[in-house]
Amino acid sequence: MEYFSNEVFHKIIIVDFLKNKESKQQFLISYAVFLLNGMLALSIGSLLPFIRDARGLDYAFCGMIVSLHSVGNLCSSFIAGILPIWLGRKRSILLFNSFFAVAFLFIILGNNKICLVLAFFMTGLARGATSNFANTAINRLAPGKAWALNGLHAMFSVGAFLFPLMLIVMTMSDAGRWIYACFFMLGAGILSWILYFIIPLGKEDGVGKKRTNDKKNDFGFFKESLFYLCTATLFFYLCAEQGVIGWLITYFKDTGLLSASVSQVMASVLWVMILAGRLTVAWLSTKMKKTKMLFIMGVGFAVFAFVLLISRSTPLIVIGIMGFGYSMAGIYPTTVSFAGKLIAKYEIAWSFILTIASLGSILMPSIIGRIANVAGIAAGMKSIIIVVVVDLVLILGLVMKMRKTNE
Repeated sequence: MEYFSNEVFHKIIIVDFLKNKESKQQFLISYAVFLLNGMLALSIGSLLPFIRDARGLDYAFCGMIVSLHSVGNLCSSFIAGILPIWLGRKRSILLFNSFFAVAFLFIILGNNKICLVLAFFMTGLARGATSNFANTAINRLAPGKAWALNGLHAMFSVGAFLFPLMLIVMTMSDAGRWIYACFFMLGAGILSWILYFIIPLGKEDGVGKKRTNDKKNDFGFFKESLFYLCTATLFFYLCAEQGVIGWLITYFKDTGLLSASVSQVMASVLWVMILAGRLTVAWLSTKMKKTKMLFIMGVGFAVFAFVLLISRSTPLIVIGIMGFGYSMAGIYPTTVSFAGKLIAKYEIAWSFILTIASLGSILMPSIIGRIANVAGIAAGMKSIIIVVVVDLVLILGLVMKMRKTNE
């Protein structure tokens, strides 16, 4: 945490590279909204067991709505990148971010499955658009400053580990009080929208601006083996990530491995370790070869996933969660960095990589839910072990490919 304190937090407070009040407001508001976005992301898995019990839902339906969150996230990530051309950046983000509050209003007031389907889809729409906007804003304000983006994603992790702890406090005396957490998130959604309403964008918010670049606009990347290795690695990584994040608390609670409150704490522990892992990778990336880093992370990812999903004792479960979160944190950005030259060369390569890889986060929660309906939630979660083993094989292939290319 010393790296975070000295290199990131100090600069966040001073923001000495920002030359005017407008830029500082954009910077600070983006950070604040991203913290709320982290809460939004974790609310899906944390609230799922309470919603399931209160609404009498089966595993298959729960898996489907968790997948719909990922579908909404993917859709808005694309649309939010295109819509500003016609509506402008501010109108676009206000439109998509409004789904944050509306989604929780649907969860609070809706007593049927259609409301839940719409609600979970809208949480994805809000999350994806906010992520797109905040990352773009920070990149424009601090081009080439890696600490600024690391700090932004650190704020997401802070929000992610705070929500389960908040939910524990609210439900400690009565599980039925989970609905108050939804009211809290409704308020957070309204606050997020207000922050975007007051954010100054100035001349950046032009409508109808055309994008120009020198990239190739063809499909030559389909001939590159690197494209398939990177895409497949990200696909199976996202399968495992969303499977664990979406179902972890329900798995612990329904199997009786951990109590409801301890399960929520474990979700927070996972995100604390993800935060620590991201900061560690940011620091090590200047001191260690990326191929070696990815290999170590891949092995840890597989080993600790096995420990997490096979263990029956609390100490081993805690070790599994901590190791899993710490190992997984840098796999996605490191893999994307290997595809950097491909993305720079071909205009649409990243769109294909992102779309295909994101299918993993959409499909896996539903697959776990289907298996759980037939064989139980423990069997559903153990299917993740197969996914991480496949991902480890792909990581080894990618590492060998990159080492051969460098040689």
